Amino acid sequence: MKAKEFFRKCCSFYVWGNLLAMALVIIALGFGVKYGLEVYTHHGEGVDVPNLVKMSASNARLLLSEKGLELMVADSGYNKRLPADCVLAQSPSPGVQVKEGHVIYVTINSPSSPTFPIPDLVDNSSYREAEAKLTALGFRLLPPKRIFGERDWVYGILSRGRHLNTGDRASIEWPLTLVIGNGQYGDDEDIDNSEPDVIYPEEQLGGIDEFVEIDESNADGNDN
Repeated sequence: MKAKEFFRKCCSFYVWGNLLAMALVIIALGFGVKYGLEVYTHHGEGVDVPNLVKMSASNARLLLSEKGLELMVADSGYNKRLPADCVLAQSPSPGVQVKEGHVIYVTINSPSSPTFPIPDLVDNSSYREAEAKLTALGFRLLPPKRIFGERDWVYGILSRGRHLNTGDRASIEWPLTLVIGNGQYGDDEDIDNSEPDVIYPEEQLGGIDEFVEIDESNADGNDN
């Protein structure tokens, strides 16, 4: 009897009506959340990001404001061919659709060329290593000067007629010349005349000591 009564209640209209009502509520909540979020987030609505490159920062900010977007300076760079305070790069890129109120990050052109400290290269690296480190920083290298010493070993860095030491700050617009060894160590060895500006380390350090050749015969005569 209890089993029959249980099945009768399970098959009653009241139970199935409640189950159907719960299913309809769940479906309604699902559609409500879906379309409610789309309305809240303006799904399908977007603003095309304008091209800000080479535009002054003030004009770029005004243009973005008119479109409901914001501008934020994320970094600075240097391009001597462009005016100071103009936009060098932007993110997101031009043409990308974004939501209203989105922040556009830009890189602004600096009014002066950046300077970097000279890394510890002198008497501490080969020509290849020094060349890679300096060019990675943005420096332009002139053909190296060669002196007597270990081949391709860096003995100095020249710029605008003076020696640069480790830690000295130099503009990336200043061309640098690396002073490196030519693999020779004495006057009695043949020097490759095709190598430019072969100089001696003593000459770089302020000149060569002058020695007076003594005539032994005169020296003996003086002793007498």
